[in-house]
Amino acid sequence: MSKKLLSSTLTVGGNTLLSRILGLARDIVFASVFRVGAGTDAFFVAFRIPNFLRRLFAEGAFSQAFVPVLAEYKTNKEEAEVRALVSHVAGTLGGILFLVSIIGVIAAPILITVISGGFILNEDNQYALSVEMLRITFPYILFISLTAFAGAILNSYGRFAVPAFTPVLLNISLIACAIWLAPQMDEPIIALAWGVFIAGIAQLAFQFPFLRRLGLLPRPRWGWRHEGVRKITRLMMPAIFGSSVVQINLLFDTLIASFLATGSVTWLYYSDRLVEFPLGVFGIALATVILPKLSQQHAESSPEKFAATIDWALRLVVLIGLPAMAGLFLLAAPMLATLFQHGEFTPNDVQMASLSLMAYALGLPGFILIKVMAPAFFARQDTKTPVRIGIIAMLANMGLNLLFVVPLVQYGFAGPHMGLALATALSAYINAGLLYRRLRQQGIYQPHPGWAGWWIKVILALIVLIVAILSVRAELLIWSQWDLFTRITQLCLCIAAGALSYFAVLALLGLRPKHLQQRA
Repeated sequence: MSKKLLSSTLTVGGNTLLSRILGLARDIVFASVFRVGAGTDAFFVAFRIPNFLRRLFAEGAFSQAFVPVLAEYKTNKEEAEVRALVSHVAGTLGGILFLVSIIGVIAAPILITVISGGFILNEDNQYALSVEMLRITFPYILFISLTAFAGAILNSYGRFAVPAFTPVLLNISLIACAIWLAPQMDEPIIALAWGVFIAGIAQLAFQFPFLRRLGLLPRPRWGWRHEGVRKITRLMMPAIFGSSVVQINLLFDTLIASFLATGSVTWLYYSDRLVEFPLGVFGIALATVILPKLSQQHAESSPEKFAATIDWALRLVVLIGLPAMAGLFLLAAPMLATLFQHGEFTPNDVQMASLSLMAYALGLPGFILIKVMAPAFFARQDTKTPVRIGIIAMLANMGLNLLFVVPLVQYGFAGPHMGLALATALSAYINAGLLYRRLRQQGIYQPHPGWAGWWIKVILALIVLIVAILSVRAELLIWSQWDLFTRITQLCLCIAAGALSYFAVLALLGLRPKHLQQRA
């Protein structure tokens, strides 16, 4: 694969890494300032709802439909027509989401009841607090969706760094509000909701100068009848349904968690955040880069290059995703203890969150594979196939939720929320497996030569990585008794032992950086 594509992936990954590091800093501040309980559960639900819609409208269905159409306009139409498309999409998307935001603010009590019905039974005013914060955070869907729209334009023109850096502003806003605004409020946790609102405005405004340099700063116009808008809408309809499949799963998880022990939503949040770190730095970065590339290759009718791009991406998933899974699983409790066990975050919180983190970690390669394979369909303007597959995965996830959680509750297991994470992980593999099978059946992708050797190298290196980490990892009880500096030192030692041994074995087996650039 070309050096340019690898370089773009590293650029997005590097900026995403900065965002994720600040995200961890944000979560460390949260753990220090706010005790795990009804208040934190209420905020994470209030923040999750606009995030669901963001992934549905912005990073989900909209981007999947908009990027291929924009690539088609870039390839086959005049520059003036591209600018007209951008302006009409901006006006139409903004108008619809403004109306959605108003409805969401008004209907906040209903939304909280449907999504987190267990909060009504809580005696700590959790339901009312959730409603109040949701009304503050809901307009975030308008700002962040337009931010994603701007980011999709920049990505399509090869400007990957700016959209990848933009999430940093959310983390800065939340950290600032937790430290300086929260102590000034009667209910400190509400400061985080205002942090979300402020971040939405900042992230959108940050994109404007870069769009202006491209000559694509939109002049919003209502364009429901515009040819490009109508095509995007047609592509979005099944994509919205497909994206909603994932969101319905998450909402169902949240609903079940709201009836479990107080703190379950928060434990799932912290464990999910650590899984999102490698998923964002690598998986989402890779997907962000290959969608415009695949869209361009499809518009240029280059099926060989299209298949080569998929093959290159899948090899990277195996190379990076498997050791990341092993590291997260083996170091779940030590990572949580090192990052969060100070201030209001207790050893019990570490233990509970580590259960769900280990379960989520098992699904990490599946999560990344979905991010990589779904763009192969979206780039071909096929949004229906991922929808059908997503429905199967959704039903499987719901069934697995009940299969795992109900027995854990009945037999008095200390962390039944782990069942929700495990169900999510297994359903990801079902989704990824069906996507892969469809790519093969439709003749879109056939594995290129060299896969057997690739698997052998990675598995042997993975075994050595596991042995290396286990040989230096201390027991959690000992870990919890160390001071913060010792925890950080020991965690870095474990990570270094695993990473160095993994890549050393790969090097001894003949893997070189040039093999990540060549056409498979």
